Amino acid sequence: MSYVASIHIYPVKSLDGIAVSQATILASGALEGDRSLAICDEAGEFVNTKGNNGVHFLRLSFDIKKRIAGLKIQDTEQEFFFHVDKERPRIESWLSNYFGFPVKLIENLLTGFPQDTAAPGPSIISTETIGEVASWFPRVCVNEMRHRLRANIEIGDVPAFWEDQLFPQADEIVRFKIGTVIFEGINPGQPCLLSTRNYAAKETYSNFKNILRSKQKQIMPDLVKRGHFNHFSRLIVKTRVPPQAAEKIVHIGDEVQILGVSKSLFNSW
Repeated sequence: MSYVASIHIYPVKSLDGIAVSQATILASGALEGDRSLAICDEAGEFVNTKGNNGVHFLRLSFDIKKRIAGLKIQDTEQEFFFHVDKERPRIESWLSNYFGFPVKLIENLLTGFPQDTAAPGPSIISTETIGEVASWFPRVCVNEMRHRLRANIEIGDVPAFWEDQLFPQADEIVRFKIGTVIFEGINPGQPCLLSTRNYAAKETYSNFKNILRSKQKQIMPDLVKRGHFNHFSRLIVKTRVPPQAAEKIVHIGDEVQILGVSKSLFNSW
């Protein structure tokens, strides 16, 4: 039986995630607390791994109930703690000093800051997919690959790449159910997988992209023909959730059931 094996939310966009036992669906379809905070520069642009290498080496811990964020630089001992509401100027000052330019910590509790506003629901992948892709790189562990992919919900008791069946042809959607919540699988998402840097070891894989391209041809030729993969960083599945699902909760252990492929019913829910 396919089921929810783990749930991760990412309180600050582009930084570390935290494992939770359950997560509440917002009216937007996002998980409560996921990407609800983001670091921006003075121009209002997100500070992320695509544009700033320093993000790779910034570690975050987060107490959801107390709203306390812990920040430290990788491979250092000292961790600095801030209340994200009461000490916003202090955390912004610390982050500005770290990055070397002024930044703001902004927040959106209603929708968060999803990468794809057309598919703001939780992203999905199977645990076996993470393990399989990690195995292609001798010095990349499963947890680092999980950090690279940054999916919200992992599905257990299924083979690697099982989640490919959760997205359809371009004009259709896959409806599936997790616990009591119905989702629409839209298409594969694009996490920052193609970085050649090993975060933990601060080393670079010169052949990272070549390995990915080779595996793409070897393992997923049918998906490539369907046009979903312009490169092999598209591993996770992006979703939408109807507004009626607001306040429902996804739990670890919830069963996952594929309901069928159809035209989108999103607007009629």
